[in-house]
Amino acid sequence: MEEAASQMGMDADRLRLALEVVAREVKTGEIPGAVVSVGRNGAWFEHAVGEAVLGEKDPHPAAPDTIYDCASLTKVVVTLPLILMLLEEGRLRLDDHVHHFLPEFAEQGKASVSIRHLLSHTSGLISIPQLHSRGWSKEQMLDAILRKPLDYEPETQVVYSDLGYIVLGHLAALLFDEPLEEAARSRVFEPLGMIDSRFCPPTALKPRIAATERYPSESGPRWGIVHDENAHAMGGVCGHAGLFSTARDLSRYAALWLGGGKLKGRRLLSAASVQLATSLQTPGFASGKRGLGWVLKGDKFDASGDLLSQTSYGHTGFTGTSLYIDPLHRLTVVLLTNRVHLGREKSVVRLRALFHNAICAALIDS
Repeated sequence: MEEAASQMGMDADRLRLALEVVAREVKTGEIPGAVVSVGRNGAWFEHAVGEAVLGEKDPHPAAPDTIYDCASLTKVVVTLPLILMLLEEGRLRLDDHVHHFLPEFAEQGKASVSIRHLLSHTSGLISIPQLHSRGWSKEQMLDAILRKPLDYEPETQVVYSDLGYIVLGHLAALLFDEPLEEAARSRVFEPLGMIDSRFCPPTALKPRIAATERYPSESGPRWGIVHDENAHAMGGVCGHAGLFSTARDLSRYAALWLGGGKLKGRRLLSAASVQLATSLQTPGFASGKRGLGWVLKGDKFDASGDLLSQTSYGHTGFTGTSLYIDPLHRLTVVLLTNRVHLGREKSVVRLRALFHNAICAALIDS
């Protein structure tokens, strides 16, 4: 740890205190286990604690290479960069109306909804109650979403919407003329060396995967199968959820953003796109501070804590995952847990803030 802490410009003893914050949550039974990855100055430190799966005959301890169901991190790790790439290739504008590409989307008063609205959660779409339980095919579910009426007028509220990102994922696949999972693999995962990131992981990887929630209707926990109900009903591949990844892979992705769209000399996104996506897109809303995809400092869902800078941004996932980037402190922080394995009433909201505070306090040079 001392060598990694030195490379990152961090105090090793204080870094241990930060890790103890996470270990304490495991000891008190708030989470089964966790993997953290902290990156700074081109170096990374990884640490695992607790279990990836509970209640099985053989132990499954969390390890640095444990694969987690990332839930809504899919929005910023898959869908956001693909849309930005389409923008950079001259295939779309943020203010293009969605119905320009998907004509059926114009129905039910949605003609004015733009790609920017979907990315910033200001489109007027909220959700369809129990969509996943209707026994529909993926095509039927998508059609219902595209033809859904608005819940409020665009740009009048900031309301987090999975549906908007389902539409965006569909749009990206349409414009790239290939399945979403293939577009993500060839354009994001492979160029960044994210070797353990994918949708619908094969059964052979199950021993490395952290399990999620136990459903009464199923014989065991969801283990290697996407937890999100709508993503599950749509085959496991969606623009809002479905990504499985490791702390190491997500740290590489975070480093891309910290590097202004470039990682180890290879540019994947333009500096202009990174600046745009991490700038405020929702002015005038007291508790809705959103970039394109990213949660900014001061948003009601902001999990950055007290000590990450005002330039920090990130995202969380319902299963217990989070990824944060702080350009001012040149810092990336990934915290992966499978908190829903113990029941979805378990929360990691406070843990995220506590951990970010402790990590930031370990910085020697800022």
